[in-house]
Amino acid sequence: MGPATDGVDGPTWHSHVGIPVRNLWMLLVYAADLAGFLDRADADVDEETELPELLATLLATVVERRLRRSLSRGYRMSDATLPRVRGRIDWLATESNALLRRGLVACRFEELTHDTYRNRLVRAALERMAAIVPKPDLSRRCRGLARAMTVQGVGGGRPSRTESSTDQIARHDADDRLMVAVATMALDLLVPAEAAGDVHLTRLDRDERLLRRIFEKAIAGFYRHELGGAHGVRVQFGLGWHTSAATPGLGSLLPGMQADVVLENEGGRTVIDTKFTGILTARPYGGDSFKSAHLYQLYSYLRSQAGRGDALANSARGVLLHPSLHRHVDESVTIQGHRIRFATVDLARPGADVRARLLEIVASASVTVQTTNS
Repeated sequence: MGPATDGVDGPTWHSHVGIPVRNLWMLLVYAADLAGFLDRADADVDEETELPELLATLLATVVERRLRRSLSRGYRMSDATLPRVRGRIDWLATESNALLRRGLVACRFEELTHDTYRNRLVRAALERMAAIVPKPDLSRRCRGLARAMTVQGVGGGRPSRTESSTDQIARHDADDRLMVAVATMALDLLVPAEAAGDVHLTRLDRDERLLRRIFEKAIAGFYRHELGGAHGVRVQFGLGWHTSAATPGLGSLLPGMQADVVLENEGGRTVIDTKFTGILTARPYGGDSFKSAHLYQLYSYLRSQAGRGDALANSARGVLLHPSLHRHVDESVTIQGHRIRFATVDLARPGADVRARLLEIVASASVTVQTTNS
């Protein structure tokens, strides 16, 4: 994937299958759930900023805000030989080293420290950004922040995923959640340059699945931020099977239903399924058609909820949402009482146009929202 210009102001990126993406910044911000915390002006980027620079700028801005409030601390188990008891006595170490004769005792105790797994992850991401981004000012900015974390006692090296999973972020630590999300995204998306001077190489170039994940997470993040709690809209992401007389082993074998977005208010329910791929496929004997597997999946989401006395479920609408590829598509049909819309969003358009299109798709479905301020 690389930048090109397609008749609009600013560069447009293309995925390997040719999907144009103009505003990676916007997708990354929504994918990381940062829309309510960081607006674009604060990050000081422009449309021509490359992906590594976007991530580095985003990370640096979030870390700077966190440092102004002081890094969070956590408890870590430590060992030390002390002249007085602290925590628990390690009797084996104390006796085997004859510490009591010297007035010492081996102790194990919990210590409050900045050297937590989450902070180590962020420091590792900053150091990685400093080594990758080509802009000297941005590189120094990331290196300086990593140094500031080191001064506060944060150790080096990226923690393993197992270690990170043990560091649970509390609900009140929203800033930490944002910081860790950006750091994880930066580390997961960037790889060292494979050729001299190729400082912009990313996994997005080699693995389109990552860009697909960003798109799908961005759409979910967009609706969660723009509509969650507004206009009486409830934003959900999971659906359940209505089962009965299940055999004992069914629970471990039945796949779950994880719709990308489910929007609901008194106006109705809309199930949105996103796919980062072309919405059409070529027929064997000429012409195009919608992809049957995608339609079947959305249909199962809708019909599995109906017939249970839930009026919203019985009349729920569905949206298959894809990025535009070669052409714009916007068609709809009613199937067994469910209105299904096949829609594309042109990611080569400016961010304001993309946001307006996403809100228009929802407003013209079943969920009542206002779109004038988008």
